Amino acid sequence: MSKTILIAGTYDTKDAELSYLSQVIEHQGGSVLTMDVSVLGDPSKPMDISKHQVAEAAGSSIQAAIDTGDENGAMQIMGRGAAAAALALYRDGRIDGVIVLGGTMGTDLALDLCSALPVGVPKYVVSTVAFSPLLPPERIPSDVQMILWAGGLYGLNSICKAALSQAAGAVLGAARAVEPPKRDKPLIGMTSFGKTVLRYMVTLKPALEERGFEVVVFHATGMGGRAFESLASEGAFAAVFDFAPQEVSNHMFGGLSAGADRMTNAGRAGIPQLVAPGCYDLVDFVGWQPVPEALSDRPSHAHNRLLTSASLTADERRQVAGAICEKLSQATAPVAMLLPQQGCNEWDRPGGDLHDAEGLAAFCDEVISGCPGTVDLHVLECHINDPAFSAAALQVFDAWLENGTVAAR
Repeated sequence: MSKTILIAGTYDTKDAELSYLSQVIEHQGGSVLTMDVSVLGDPSKPMDISKHQVAEAAGSSIQAAIDTGDENGAMQIMGRGAAAAALALYRDGRIDGVIVLGGTMGTDLALDLCSALPVGVPKYVVSTVAFSPLLPPERIPSDVQMILWAGGLYGLNSICKAALSQAAGAVLGAARAVEPPKRDKPLIGMTSFGKTVLRYMVTLKPALEERGFEVVVFHATGMGGRAFESLASEGAFAAVFDFAPQEVSNHMFGGLSAGADRMTNAGRAGIPQLVAPGCYDLVDFVGWQPVPEALSDRPSHAHNRLLTSASLTADERRQVAGAICEKLSQATAPVAMLLPQQGCNEWDRPGGDLHDAEGLAAFCDEVISGCPGTVDLHVLECHINDPAFSAAALQVFDAWLENGTVAAR
């Protein structure tokens, strides 16, 4: 059960706090490696990974960071170096988890460092801005843990020790308990929402598991799409069922974005894609905040107290169709698009809160006319939540299995 935790931070200004983390981890029977990401100052004692080694891992130097004359530019150099150095340590089997501590500057670096490590490696960030809107979803690693560093801006005290000791115990406990992702079955990534709005995963997940695949379903509300894209960029999936690309609409119209690269990484990585436009017609915004002015005159659905979805106009839906087609045109592996012409979420059925037959027709027409020739388009006379939709998806996938586009092992 001996585990080694990488502790990273600016030891020139936060030596006492970082050293306290080491003490707690070692008192609990763990080991530590220390990484200094300071620029101007020096730690009170030598670190396992010095600031010079961190800068060199970024293909730079501490002097070059100083010469930028800009704290932001200097710390971005250190962020790149910390990410590269941490990944090398993990690949060499020298660390089992990581904890990074900081304010806004340290948190910015922490997101780079933690993003470099694979899913399943325990990653903890102790931050004065944890859970803050300062942190965009596209910067947050898919399985990072954060704790608010209350009272931790400067110096140790009993309040901040409560957060630091929890984080130290948590990362060591996670390193001892973690069950890393298995690779004994090919993985399928699927995007969706809860069963009240999209239901295909209820049918598709067991059907794909019977075919020998492991299925991972991502909640496409910004963070889930970010995790999906992160794993797609690593080539983790044998195929994807990207049936809830609403984050594309969100990014275009100011909703809960998963980043500008949403719906592109599977194509770049050569992963076969089955695509459908689930909830393409909606823009999500934070339900407990005022409705954005640009969406104030739209029909909307309050999903709960956290999340409200507003409907797009027919013209905006055409724009979304064009953006999706453009993204799919860049794919380097087969793409099949399923277009259910009777609707793409439960709320847009006739009689539903957000039913808009004209808008749906506009979207479908734009997809049909603008679909790239490299995309296998299937126009379906059904709703996305009908059994016929899931049956059509499995029919395409089975054909891919038969012709070798997707391998079952």
